[in-house]
Amino acid sequence: MTFKYNNVYLNETATVTGPYEGKGPLSKYFDHSYEDFYFECKTWEQAESKSISDATDILLNKVGMTRFDIDVFVSGDLLNQMTASNYAGADMPAAYIGVYAACATSTLGLTVGANLVESKQASRVLCATSSHNNGAEKQFRYPVEYGGPKPKTTTFTSTGSAVALLSNKKSDIKVESATLGTVIDSTVNDVFNMGAVMAPAAAHTIHKHLTDTGRSAEYYDLILTGDLGIYGKEILKEYMQVEYGITLRNYDDTGIMLYNLKKQPVYAGASGPATAPLVTYGYILDQMKKGKLRRVLLVATGALMSQSLTNQKLTVPAIAHAVSLEAI
Repeated sequence: MTFKYNNVYLNETATVTGPYEGKGPLSKYFDHSYEDFYFECKTWEQAESKSISDATDILLNKVGMTRFDIDVFVSGDLLNQMTASNYAGADMPAAYIGVYAACATSTLGLTVGANLVESKQASRVLCATSSHNNGAEKQFRYPVEYGGPKPKTTTFTSTGSAVALLSNKKSDIKVESATLGTVIDSTVNDVFNMGAVMAPAAAHTIHKHLTDTGRSAEYYDLILTGDLGIYGKEILKEYMQVEYGITLRNYDDTGIMLYNLKKQPVYAGASGPATAPLVTYGYILDQMKKGKLRRVLLVATGALMSQSLTNQKLTVPAIAHAVSLEAI
């Protein structure tokens, strides 16, 4: 399902990261980076919630608003029952919508927010998402203290939060359209190979978006997937060519862009809900505002897994949602 928007704009963004992102190649594009994983909190879970609140405050300061100026707060994360978002939402007087699509949560949140603005049911919508490396590892795999070895296909969950303000007030960046994806089960049950799990879902959503809009892949200056990593990126390119006859030329993956893969111990690259928006709200929007990119299709990807079911050796279904951004 693809939605077309006539009057939805991305007015401002804010990003907060952890130490690995702050030492990566895109560090100068982030609003704030912490030097450790605790963010001045007692636990990793509290740190993740704080990152959402911090990013929200930074954004509101940029636009000269308070939390009372926001109509709807849309947020999601990886923690059980989206607790990082829930606790951050407790400090927001706005209506709250919690959304979950694993690492595709950012584009799902943008789609929900854009639909509210386009239908004039809300004037200002704040869309947030977050992830935390240590919190996610403890929940989905093994506590980091366990120190278990991992294969090279493993991705490294990003730490941080990204927040965007959507409204009908014209700005440099327009939310042009969005495509909701379909759950795809690629029959992979390896939780250390998320690229292989999610690549078919990304391909399905990209093809659906291009078909619904009547566009070719070349319409976009850049097609950007969420967090497939170095192996998933190659799987997607081959899958698009074989399955749909589409060659992806102007294409990259935020999971590869967020870190320096040669110098940082992050395996195949970044994963996590924060990955796609951290790269997009920082570096990509900067390039769009400078006129170096005009049309960008952001396709965040998510593995819809739980520790219980993966321990039962079930395959991991995946989802991808796409949002088209255009520079005005």
